[in-house]
Amino acid sequence: MTDRVHPTSKPNGTGTTVRNPKLPPPPAKTQINNLNRHPYRPNLPNYQRKRRSGLRRCFCLCCFWSVLVIILVLLLAGIAGCVLYLLYHPQPPTFSVTSLKISQFNLTTASDDTTRLTSKLNLTISTKNPNNKIVFYYDPIAITCLSEETQIATGTFGNSFTSSPNNITIIRSAISSTSLLLETETVDRMRSDLKKKSGLPLKILLDTQATMKIESIKSKKVGIRIKCEGIHSLIPKKGGVKSNSSSSSVAVATVSDAKCEVDLRIKIWKWTF
Repeated sequence: MTDRVHPTSKPNGTGTTVRNPKLPPPPAKTQINNLNRHPYRPNLPNYQRKRRSGLRRCFCLCCFWSVLVIILVLLLAGIAGCVLYLLYHPQPPTFSVTSLKISQFNLTTASDDTTRLTSKLNLTISTKNPNNKIVFYYDPIAITCLSEETQIATGTFGNSFTSSPNNITIIRSAISSTSLLLETETVDRMRSDLKKKSGLPLKILLDTQATMKIESIKSKKVGIRIKCEGIHSLIPKKGGVKSNSSSSSVAVATVSDAKCEVDLRIKIWKWTF
């Protein structure tokens, strides 16, 4: 019979037994930032907290009082303006064109087809002060004559003058231009207008500065622009219709439909309104 070999449960004497096996270290824990957690803020000492709150309180008080002072100043200015208006009823001065005469208007065309203008005009303007207790003081006046935004003559009324209450002041000035170069389109338009019955449309601009005085109160100088439109005029006979032509006669402009507007020109730093 064949012998069976039964395995034994006893360990082989020649084998080695490990009593304290070394395990691998656990994996390092990854730190996950909590986005919902508030950032760390160190606690400030009491004196720093009081200092910050005091500065914030001072800033708020300064803003409050500044706004309050501005409102009070505007309120007082409005009250003063209402009182002055009720007492004196101030009205702006009025201007009107009394007459405009053209003594010379020559369009000269050179051999290079350039056209130049030489003109002489005599202008009379009246200004009225409709107030009872207000005086206007005017600086010298710069005068410009235009035709469809094209300058045809300039001049000045070089004297300062005073416009007394309920008074009319007459201003007379001679304005002119010498060899003023014109564009071809402007020359064609002028010659076309001169063939019309009404003649050439003209506009007068007056630029000056004025001061207003009420009793003993005197304002600062304010820029004034007076714009007068609705003027039409022919030119002296043969003046400007043909090249190299001139005339010694005088053409009187039609000023019955002329209207003048007075605009204040307030200058703040570099801008003029």
